[in-house]
Amino acid sequence: MHEDILINVTPFETRVALVEQGAVQEIHIERSIQRGYVGNVYLGKVARVLPGMQSAFIDIGLERAAFIHVADLRQNRTERNQGSATTPIEKLLFEGQSLLVQVIKDPLGTKGARVSTQISIAGRMLVYLPFDPHIGVSQRIGSDADRIELRERVSRLMPKDEKGGFIVRTQAECATDEEISADQQYLRTLWTRIQERIREQGAPSVLYTDLSLAQRVLRDMVTPNTQSIIVDSRTVVQEMKEWAQIYTPSVLERISHHKGSRALFDTAHVDEEINRALSRRVDLKSGGYLIIDQTEALTTVDVNTGGFVGGRNFDDTIFKTNLEAAIALARQLRLRNLGGIIILDFIDMDDPAHRESVLQELQKALAKDRTRVTINGFSQLGLVEMTRKRTRDSLAHQLCEPCPTCQSRGSVRTARTVCYEILREVLREAKQFNPKEFRILAAQEVVDLFLEEESQHLAVAGDFIGKPISLEVDPHYSQEQYDIILL
Repeated sequence: MHEDILINVTPFETRVALVEQGAVQEIHIERSIQRGYVGNVYLGKVARVLPGMQSAFIDIGLERAAFIHVADLRQNRTERNQGSATTPIEKLLFEGQSLLVQVIKDPLGTKGARVSTQISIAGRMLVYLPFDPHIGVSQRIGSDADRIELRERVSRLMPKDEKGGFIVRTQAECATDEEISADQQYLRTLWTRIQERIREQGAPSVLYTDLSLAQRVLRDMVTPNTQSIIVDSRTVVQEMKEWAQIYTPSVLERISHHKGSRALFDTAHVDEEINRALSRRVDLKSGGYLIIDQTEALTTVDVNTGGFVGGRNFDDTIFKTNLEAAIALARQLRLRNLGGIIILDFIDMDDPAHRESVLQELQKALAKDRTRVTINGFSQLGLVEMTRKRTRDSLAHQLCEPCPTCQSRGSVRTARTVCYEILREVLREAKQFNPKEFRILAAQEVVDLFLEEESQHLAVAGDFIGKPISLEVDPHYSQEQYDIILL
């Protein structure tokens, strides 16, 4: 299945859209003032050790201290592989200690970045593990024969003085020995530079930053199915071609500059897809729809038949809606970059064969996802529980912020509730002060209600306090905002 990669570049941000058969599948955004930190290597300083949580906070020079768990310490990974007991974190780290760490998860919400001492540096064909003399192969390479052959090739091409190891990426399947050797040399050179900076710089400091988004596209996103890489910036096209000339010559001819009169993202309706991806509701072609809700703990997806009545019977309608929902859901997870725990509430199906078919369709659709996904099947409550690895913010968290009107509740107080709140406040003020008049400044909806259905209660309040109460609309006020002015 052919795919195209569109890259929109502006001075303030770079946006990447992966388009498959005319439909946008993934959106990646990198803003110049808030680049992601995953993959960056830091010389950090231990700020605090928490024995009760078997974790520690590491100062790496960011706004919030990074977090490391005992399981992310290289020493303990080695001990577990040897079958030994895990050493407590308080015996491995102490406050003020310098520590070489790599960010494995960006800061999310109020949480700092998560880091590990197991350093890995990604290349085009390989991932270098300077502290782990092991050769692994990507799980996406399904053939055992291919996995064995690749492992032997990489082992044979390794320099004799190499003390580290490598993980073979899927891009290495079609690579020549020369390309693999070049990738090994490139990664070893990067590691040498990092070691030099450790000796030159103090903690906390950054030792290595990952590639820009446009370069990561060439390293991580391009596959044999990639038909074209279209960029709307001549400068970035040149930079990408220079990088590709050295590290990925095979993709050089696929990089091109967008020359059309229409904006690049308009050609594939990308901005429209982004707007739809920020909505709770996803409409299906059949008339059914999904409702997607993100919370701090998990994401829930509810499937509804809506106006779809196209099946031969009710069970058939439900089955077809769930099948379509499974395909749409897999795309939405990639498009919105939803991660963590995800609960899927498909419409209840009595036929076990239908359940199995829906699950297989979901697994088939998720096979295209580069992010690791685990599906646990249907629970006793008829829910599908799954997880998707989360390393960066979702699209909604990148582009949106909590609602200032409802303080992120997802709802606002009704106009009538606000009216009664105002009347109670007027009564309280009348007991403490003795003005000539009370003037209420409020939103149009609240004032209209006071003039119509709540006019009698407003009049009763005025008679009770013995003062006139006047109304004034402030067009800048939200429905919950109001002021009471004493005149």
